[in-house]
Amino acid sequence: MKISPHLWYNLNGACTGLVMLLASALALASNDELQLLSPDGTIKIEVNVNKAVTYSVSVDDKPVLRPSKLSLQIDRKLDLQRNPKVVGVQHRSVDQMLEPEVRVKSAVIRDHFNEMTVAFDNQYSVVFRAYDNGVAYRFVTALPGQVTVNSELVEFVFSPDSHVYFAEEEGFYSHNERSYIYQSIADIGKKKLASTPALVDAAGIKLLITETDLRDYAGLWLVGNGKDRLLGTLPAFPLLKETRDPNTLERIEGDGPGPDRNEPVMKRADYLAKTDGSRSYPWRILGIARQDGDLITNQLSYQLASPNRLQDLSWIKPGKVAWDWWNANNLFGVDFAAGVNTETYMYYIDFAAEYGLEYVILDEGWYPLNDLLGSVPHMDVPALIAHAKSKGVGIILWASWKTLRDQFDAAMDRIAELGAVGIKPDFFQRDDQEMVNFYWQIAEESAERKLLVDFHGAYKPAGLRRTYPNVITREGVKGLEWNKWSYDSTPEHNTTLPFIRMAAGPMDYTPGAMRNAHGPQSYVPVDPNAGDTQDFNIRFERPMSQTTRVHQMAMLTVFESPLQMLADTPTNYRRENECTRFMASVPTVWDETRVLGGSVGDYIAVARRSGEQWFIGAMTDENGRDLDIDLSFLGNGDYQMVVFQDGFNSNRWAEDYSTVTRTVTRADKFSASLHKAGGWTARLTPK
Repeated sequence: MKISPHLWYNLNGACTGLVMLLASALALASNDELQLLSPDGTIKIEVNVNKAVTYSVSVDDKPVLRPSKLSLQIDRKLDLQRNPKVVGVQHRSVDQMLEPEVRVKSAVIRDHFNEMTVAFDNQYSVVFRAYDNGVAYRFVTALPGQVTVNSELVEFVFSPDSHVYFAEEEGFYSHNERSYIYQSIADIGKKKLASTPALVDAAGIKLLITETDLRDYAGLWLVGNGKDRLLGTLPAFPLLKETRDPNTLERIEGDGPGPDRNEPVMKRADYLAKTDGSRSYPWRILGIARQDGDLITNQLSYQLASPNRLQDLSWIKPGKVAWDWWNANNLFGVDFAAGVNTETYMYYIDFAAEYGLEYVILDEGWYPLNDLLGSVPHMDVPALIAHAKSKGVGIILWASWKTLRDQFDAAMDRIAELGAVGIKPDFFQRDDQEMVNFYWQIAEESAERKLLVDFHGAYKPAGLRRTYPNVITREGVKGLEWNKWSYDSTPEHNTTLPFIRMAAGPMDYTPGAMRNAHGPQSYVPVDPNAGDTQDFNIRFERPMSQTTRVHQMAMLTVFESPLQMLADTPTNYRRENECTRFMASVPTVWDETRVLGGSVGDYIAVARRSGEQWFIGAMTDENGRDLDIDLSFLGNGDYQMVVFQDGFNSNRWAEDYSTVTRTVTRADKFSASLHKAGGWTARLTPK
């Protein structure tokens, strides 16, 4: 028999390395068990087809995922939970090298996997893949015309004593900016909702749940059953939306004035999506890490996404950004009134040019709200963009997503005609099918106009960045801005993000605060002579971090974002010239990443290479610690190492730091001392 060509629809394109196709058209009995091993043989997927379809996963012969159901219900009749019948199985192995269009973690990715496609008699197929660092599956259908996807069954069954880092949400209307709370799987009930990714700790193995290749469909969220499993739940298609201040709506979240940005869903359909009958659906990923640090180098979210659609990539340029909103335009020592005005942004542009920063963002205020075609008298945007171009600086323009949608073609044309190089659409707060499709529309139309995209108020990365590499970063993370109104951006939170949220893709955390203090999490009452302090204050207009200065500096190496914001005011950065010059030298894309050590929520240390230079970043939680640094990853010869480390009194005065410059080689090993909420960072250059 023949396997439908739709089975191979959109499976990452042609291979450039070794490909083996092992085809077997087997008529299998309904109770047969199918197996798939990872290339190194240590990870096994077992698929059981009986009255329903289940799959399980073991690592090193230890079960980590117990038999878990999967199904997709289409047009109220096609369903893999109703006595499915296997009509064919096809295997293939792929070993190829991918070269990411934007080098987030590395210049080259080895894409090595074994794959099994199980075809059923109802024109369904399920594709399973096993990698050495994870497993994934997706549905593929070969149905005529348009179909209605009524529901999807996503189930992850674990041992009842497993735990999870759970980003609990209040509802589907959300920026997906949450803390990851470590709790027992058994404590997650049906009323507890989390956005993805989520990280499960099962049998000593870390399992990262996320998705990729999300298109023309709804995003994946999680609930529990109060016992032993996490269940997927997806927002249904929106039918009725209303624009108002979300504070007047029960259990609805949102920000700021309602009309230009908040459109909560008041009524949803009884289906997830109406879509093409012949298509592949999003990959459900289970990243696997025996050591926490393995999560840092996991790139399955990129590997499993649809390939790049753009021909010319020469205009997509990563870089650093001078950003205005976090620091509230707080310039001082200048001879003009600082604020959202032409003079202030001229100053930002000159600062960016002086320090070699590639971009400046004009955030909220450059246009009258609700009208992206209008102008405000105090902002001469054409003059700013012309001045920036003369200085070699690009301008990125902020926009509320709803205004952008309502004026889409004209607004996109205007942004391009002004000479901006990118857009920062904000406040989406949804990932149902309608909103996911708008993300793709923005990405495609921005690419047509050669505009970079930085999504804010957004769901997590889910493959779009590979298909449209101009989608260079996104938020969907509880970042530095939360220090403006809460105590949530703690050192523990900062040392959790790289292992969970960052595994899904780049995150626009916006690091680099120069006002530094210690928050309540870092304060432990001790002998006053020890000098520990708790001096953090929530201040919206003059914000600060809950970390040491060097913790903030190390973020530029630890946190991945090809468009990396510098959040503080140019006046502060000029005053702290030594720190600023170092941060300005840190690349935003990398040829190679090495994990030197890490533990979720405790500490992280990474080394990253750009060309011949190496950078090291290390961060700790509220506990000080010494980390062993082994430089054996260096090339031959001498390197000059410039180090920024927590100062002797940083436990008391978080801005205290010291610097050391020394010559090192790959034979050197030493201990880096990180104080509470602290950091350590270095630049190594061949001599």
